[in-house]
Amino acid sequence: MAFLPDDQRVAVVIPAKDEAERIAATVRAVRAIPHVDLVLVVDDGSEDDTQHLARGAGAVVVRHSHNRGKASAMETGAAVVAMRDAETGPARLLLFVDADLGATAVNAAPLVPPVLHGKADMSIATLPKQAGAAGRGIVTGLARRSIHAATGWAPAQPLSGQRCLTRAAFDAATPLARGWGVETGMTIDVLLQGFAVVEVPCDLRHRASGSDLKGQLHRAAQYRDVAMAVAARRFRHYKQRVSRDPSEAAGPSGEAGQAAGPER
Repeated sequence: MAFLPDDQRVAVVIPAKDEAERIAATVRAVRAIPHVDLVLVVDDGSEDDTQHLARGAGAVVVRHSHNRGKASAMETGAAVVAMRDAETGPARLLLFVDADLGATAVNAAPLVPPVLHGKADMSIATLPKQAGAAGRGIVTGLARRSIHAATGWAPAQPLSGQRCLTRAAFDAATPLARGWGVETGMTIDVLLQGFAVVEVPCDLRHRASGSDLKGQLHRAAQYRDVAMAVAARRFRHYKQRVSRDPSEAAGPSGEAGQAAGPER
């Protein structure tokens, strides 16, 4: 049975850890995105009121009793969405957004149309320069070079966690890379299996990492996890390879940024 785009629903999955300050605003914002009919917050062992504030803002909340990391929260969220998908309809698209986006999270809406209309299997948000960001691009550069070496495509913002993708594309990337390597690993996984990926400009604002010791330690952990995700994929054996017309990967000029499938 064929389904029209109007029949397609979207589930927003928000991994969250101690985000009481912003989670309610983020939930309310994504509920306004067209086609969204489910907002799921995965409280990854928070010690504050994240779960209660998310639920009060209209989200379905599931909770890890202790912190398991972003990849585990994403997998939990996707599994819960699958249990709520209708047996007779299409699986929901998965829209992952960070919990600290606040009211700007509604601007993740442009990620949905390229996937909804079959122009791509996964869309990745490119964000404007973030106020207070103090990184020097070292981790971003490592991720970009590694993705390019593996797939032939060099994304502008390989670490962006704001992504919309089909259930098939998500399943192809599981098990997800651990820690901060999840986005890099996901991009390599889906591209090497023939899925199309597109970058889409989105006016999103999140909490930036500063130049203090905490920020430096955060970036060191990111570098370690990205390197580990890339190394693991050199030995990963893929069981599937989708086939699609390369001309379908790119949307109309101005709709979405750079599109890519694996080089052949």
